Amino acid sequence: MKGYAVVVGAAALTTLLLTPLVRLLAVRFGAVVSPSDERHVHTVPTPTLGGAAMFVGFLVAMAVASRMDQFSEMFRDNSEPLGVVVAGGVMFLVGALDDLLDTSPPAKIAGQVLSASLLAYFGVTMFYFRVPFNSGLVVLAPDYAPLVTVLWVVLMAQAVNLVDGLDGLAAGIVAIAGGAFFLFAARLFDAGFLEGSNVAPLVAAIAVGVCAGFLPWNFNPARIFMGDAGALFLGLLLAVPTITIGGRTDFDFSGNTYFFFAPLVIPLIILGVPMLDIAFSFVRRFASHSPWHRADAGHLHHRLVRLGHGPRRAVLILWAWTALLSGVALLPTYTNRGNAMVPFALGALALVLVIALHPGRHSARESAVRARHPSQQSVVGEGGETGGDPGEGAGLVEVVDLDSRRRRRA
Repeated sequence: MKGYAVVVGAAALTTLLLTPLVRLLAVRFGAVVSPSDERHVHTVPTPTLGGAAMFVGFLVAMAVASRMDQFSEMFRDNSEPLGVVVAGGVMFLVGALDDLLDTSPPAKIAGQVLSASLLAYFGVTMFYFRVPFNSGLVVLAPDYAPLVTVLWVVLMAQAVNLVDGLDGLAAGIVAIAGGAFFLFAARLFDAGFLEGSNVAPLVAAIAVGVCAGFLPWNFNPARIFMGDAGALFLGLLLAVPTITIGGRTDFDFSGNTYFFFAPLVIPLIILGVPMLDIAFSFVRRFASHSPWHRADAGHLHHRLVRLGHGPRRAVLILWAWTALLSGVALLPTYTNRGNAMVPFALGALALVLVIALHPGRHSARESAVRARHPSQQSVVGEGGETGGDPGEGAGLVEVVDLDSRRRRRA
C-alpha cells in the first residue's frame, strides 16, 4: 500500500499545483464556458480544459510508478502501461479539441474510437464478456475481442461524460468508483487471483489521485471545469480496470460482474434507472425535433437542482449514492456473504432514487403554486443567482410576482 500511496500523492499534488496554471492558459486562449443556456448552473464565465492538469498528473504518476521496484513486474516486458498512456493522450486530445473548437459529434466519436483502438493495439483487450446478474461468460474470439473492447471504452467514456453536469460531480464519482475498484483489485490480489503485472490497481489508484487533486478547484463554485478533455479521459481510466480484471478473469469471485459494469452502472443509476435516462433523453430530443446529440437539462443532476437542492447538496447526494452502491458490492467481496443480495440491493436503491426524485414531483409543486397564486410564476434559476447560499439551494426555486415586477419597470 505504501507504493500506491506515493503514486496517488504524486498524481494528486501534480494536478493540484498545475490546475491554476491551466486555468490562466484557458482564459488566455479563450477556453471559457459562458452561462448561456439552461444546462449550466454557474452564473459567471468559467475556464474549462481542466483535464489538461489531470492528464499531466496521470503522466507524472505513471513515471513515478515506473521507477519503483514495487511496480517493476508491471512495466517490465509489458506494453499495456504504454498503451494506457498513448490511448489516454489521444482521448485527452479529442476532448480538448472539442473544448476549444466545438467539434462535431461524429468527429468526437471517431477520435474516441481511435483512442480505444490504440488501447487494444497495445494489448489492453478483454477476453471475456460477463453477463449481468449471471455467472455466465461469453468467450470472445480473437477477431471480436478488439472490436468489443473499442465499443466498451467508448461507452465508458460517454458514461462519465454524461454525469459531468455539476461542479465536482464527475470528479467525485470517479474518485469514489476508482477507490472501490482499487479495493476490489487488492482483494483479488490477496486471494491469489490477480497477477502483479495487471495494470488495473495502478490505473484505478491514479484516477483517484488526479480527481482528488482537481476537486479543490472544481467543487462548487468551480473555478475551472474539466471539460470533455477531462471527462473522456477519466472514462478511459475507468474502462481499463474493467477490461483487465472483469474482462480477463473466468473465475466466479464475489463482485466480479458488478465491477465489470461499474463505470457504466454507477453513472446510469445516478442518472435514473439504468439505461432509461439515455433512452428517455433520446426520445425527448426526438419528440422535440432536437438533434439526438445535443445536451439538455433533463438529466437527474439537473432535476435535483430544480427540486430545490443546491449544486453542492446535489453533488454530495450523488457522491453518497455512488459510495453506497460501491459499498453494497464490496461488502460480499470482503465478507464472502450476501452475494445473491447485490442485484436486488442495487435495483432497490435505483428504484428508491427514481421514486424520490421523479421530475413529476417538481411539476406538481409548480402547478400547486400557480393555482394558489395566479399572478405568480415559478422560475428555475441557477446556483446562487437569487441570493442565499448557493451550496444549500437557496433561491433555486423562486416565486416571482409578475405584477409587482411590471410596476417596478413602469
